[in-house]
Amino acid sequence: MSNAYRRDITGPDAIEPLTGHDDDKSNGLSRRKAGVKNHVHQSNTFSATPFSPPPAPESNHNRLESLTLGGYGPVGSNENYGSDISKFKYQKLHVRMFNNCVSFMRYIGCSNHDMLSREGPDGDYYRDEFNDQSYSCSVGHSEENGIWMNQSDTPGTIMAFMVWVLLGYSAITITFLAETGGIHPSLSMLYVILCSMALASHAKVQFTDPGCVPASAQPVESIRRMYPDAPLTMCSQCQTFKPPFSHHCRICNRCVSRMDHHCPWMNNCVGAGNLKHFILFLLYTWLCSAFSLGLLGWNYFFCVDEECTFSTVLVQLTRVMTCLGTGAFLFTSSMIMNVTYGIITGIGTIDRLKKKATDTMMLSDEEPIALKDIFGIAGYHTWIVPIDPVFEDHDIVMGYSTPQRLLREQMLEKSMGELYASSSVMSPSGDLHL
Repeated sequence: MSNAYRRDITGPDAIEPLTGHDDDKSNGLSRRKAGVKNHVHQSNTFSATPFSPPPAPESNHNRLESLTLGGYGPVGSNENYGSDISKFKYQKLHVRMFNNCVSFMRYIGCSNHDMLSREGPDGDYYRDEFNDQSYSCSVGHSEENGIWMNQSDTPGTIMAFMVWVLLGYSAITITFLAETGGIHPSLSMLYVILCSMALASHAKVQFTDPGCVPASAQPVESIRRMYPDAPLTMCSQCQTFKPPFSHHCRICNRCVSRMDHHCPWMNNCVGAGNLKHFILFLLYTWLCSAFSLGLLGWNYFFCVDEECTFSTVLVQLTRVMTCLGTGAFLFTSSMIMNVTYGIITGIGTIDRLKKKATDTMMLSDEEPIALKDIFGIAGYHTWIVPIDPVFEDHDIVMGYSTPQRLLREQMLEKSMGELYASSSVMSPSGDLHL
């Protein structure tokens, strides 16, 4: 279950939950501060005066600062910083190297420290860790099943199992090739790692909910404002709300948000929930096929030692491996170009086929899909790992919300309103200080 983040709705471009009308002053985090302000002016007895913080102490010895570039505390402009720079110079080498590495990782975006620092009551995000999925140990593709797996497509199950067999076969062949001395063992180890990452990505695609729309789905108010002319549609099969760019899969018998296509090699649909894992599988499989063809070609054309002589069994294995590598390289290359085109244009495979059939491709006005809506905002280092992404706004990515999520937002609004109300202090002179 990935942690869902929503944009805080206190800014000028507020995204309000679908809990009331625009003129309803009781809803929306964007009005929680306005409610306190209105409470101040309800009575003429008190007058609001700005709160003056106590003067800062002259001594700076107790200030929380970060004397290293990789520290977690706020970097302050302490005048005594120059006198403490000797402490940094005499730090141990491994400590300085660690701090420099942390600073570099933050600089290039390979850290979620910035995301975590923007959480909280006064931040831009709040964390929603509630698991809306079923806790049942049953296997299936309905809302009651806790383990997602498509069991209704027998050919898809066989094809998904063949992927594991073929990748395992290629890893065994490359390992045998390293044992004969044709390639260095480190190259064989690298190939096995790539195969492992490809299989892990394949498992995530197959056993991850692609973004199926639940029966309690509701429209998102911000999306309705972005596309005012788009009608709110219902699925004739599921009898539920159908978000924009979603389609009903006849094999899974579910509506999938931002569905691209149903892949029999994955035995699952490719949608907003597992698009990242599908892209990683294509990339790692492409790398495996290109790497294997390069190793076999180098061994065949450039290795002239007697140690490179293949046995009868290894010759047959490499022949089959060459055919499989060539086919996998061509297939994954075409799929990578197809997915890249869909990301750039914002048009999925199903929508593109429909538009080509009706000759309306030139009339498309879809926006490109942002990479953060595919790989998440948890840092660049999570992009290459098949783990669930952390979306900036889960409802915007999926295209729908649920009453449970809206209820949690209302509870958060109430708690935040009480927090701001309790922060107001009444002075002895009768003035209300905020």
